[in-house]
Amino acid sequence: MATVSTLGALVALAVAIVLILRKVPPAYGMIAGALAGGLCGGADLVQTVTLMIGGAQGITSAVMRILAAGVLSGVLIESGAAHTIAETIVRKVGEIRALLALAIATLILTAVGVFMDVAVITVAPIALSIAQKAGISRAAILLAMIGGGKAGNVMSPNPNTIAAADNFHVPLTSVMMAGIVPGLCGLVVAYLLARHLSGKGSRVVVAELTQHAEGARPGFAAAISAPLVAILLLSLRSIAGIAVDPLIALPVGGLAGALLMGLIRQCNQFMVSGLSRMAPVAIMLQGRADHLPHGSFFHATGGSVNMAVHERLKLLPYETLVGFNIAAVSALMLGVFNLAG
Repeated sequence: MATVSTLGALVALAVAIVLILRKVPPAYGMIAGALAGGLCGGADLVQTVTLMIGGAQGITSAVMRILAAGVLSGVLIESGAAHTIAETIVRKVGEIRALLALAIATLILTAVGVFMDVAVITVAPIALSIAQKAGISRAAILLAMIGGGKAGNVMSPNPNTIAAADNFHVPLTSVMMAGIVPGLCGLVVAYLLARHLSGKGSRVVVAELTQHAEGARPGFAAAISAPLVAILLLSLRSIAGIAVDPLIALPVGGLAGALLMGLIRQCNQFMVSGLSRMAPVAIMLQGRADHLPHGSFFHATGGSVNMAVHERLKLLPYETLVGFNIAAVSALMLGVFNLAG
């Protein structure tokens, strides 16, 4: 297989970022960046295309999980469940503490094994409703969800923790336990930063939300059933050793929620709506690199709250600060004070 030099990788990164910032559709920007990087990095045209196809094949499972999340998202949005959940959260915990609730919800999803981008996309419909009702900025809700996702990610049984446990020959549970305190510290930092941003940036308007007549919305118990079923199925891996992939858990959660809300006959409508929302997000998975502009996470999470690229870029320093906090606490705990020893 052909290899690409460091120069080629840097060229690919630069071309992709420049094109995206010039408002070229991110999928095309990343394809152009990959093509330019391959050619500049020592591969010929055929080898470059082969590398691009191989990379795309490697993310097929992630694309499928994103599309599967559309069932749950469609049920939450179209049934009015997201509106009910948001209204209840704002009423019970208050407008500012709603950011903490969003962060914790995303933490729980990632902690039980949901990929971080899928977790943000799952919680996003609820977050948008909360932001509109409470007058919170788009940046604040997205940072709260991303911060919660990062916090849950370091304590979850995900491929990263599994690989770390295997490579260092330690139990997976030990790796997960070691991430709890750093993750919670990251959650606190994310919440404080989200509060700081709550009045800055664009706001969510009513036109972005699916409206429902008051009497047509489900009650809170029925509305929360869909995400609860999904979380329960995902948590079976850590509770009972039964691995239920998000590809199964998220659609089943959505279908169970529709059944409990008495809307099972409208499931096809919900799924069509959810798929239409997730398809553009899934295309973004042709990129990588976590929260950087040429990566899928950057666009998937920004798209989940209808955030423009220029505003999404302004969130990068805050995301980095959350991640740095988690890393710093981990280094102090495990490297300096040896608290896990």
